[in-house]
Amino acid sequence: MSEAAQIVDWKYFEDARAQLGPGFIKILGYFREDGLSSLEKIEAAMRNHDTVALIIPAHTMKGESRQFGAEPLAAVAETIENRARSCVEEGRFPAELVPDVVKLRQLFELTIEMFDEATNPRLRKPVGGFGVRGVHNSGFGRAQR
Repeated sequence: MSEAAQIVDWKYFEDARAQLGPGFIKILGYFREDGLSSLEKIEAAMRNHDTVALIIPAHTMKGESRQFGAEPLAAVAETIENRARSCVEEGRFPAELVPDVVKLRQLFELTIEMFDEATNPRLRKPVGGFGVRGVHNSGFGRAQR
């Protein structure tokens, strides 16, 4: 399974594209903006040891990520949300979430990169063909002896 298939469930992504029609790109832009805002709030909450402030942005990121098929991103956000909720009840700060918050940023950036490649033809990576290393032609353009 490719890395892209592990990060984004393209069926959900394409279903969202079909359902949203012409508004898809605009809403995907909102996902980028809201996701970055949520990520920044989560990171600030961790720096400030504010357990309560982790919950809403993690919940927001979880839901929005699932709408576009970004399940690994949603799963990490859900872990942060659930642990923060438990820690609020326990009256403690979830310092153990630091690796999850780091992973959340990495997944968010990778997910956005993949969404950009899927929606912007200029960013798509070539699959193979003319001029690509490792693809051999049989002497095309070479003088034959």
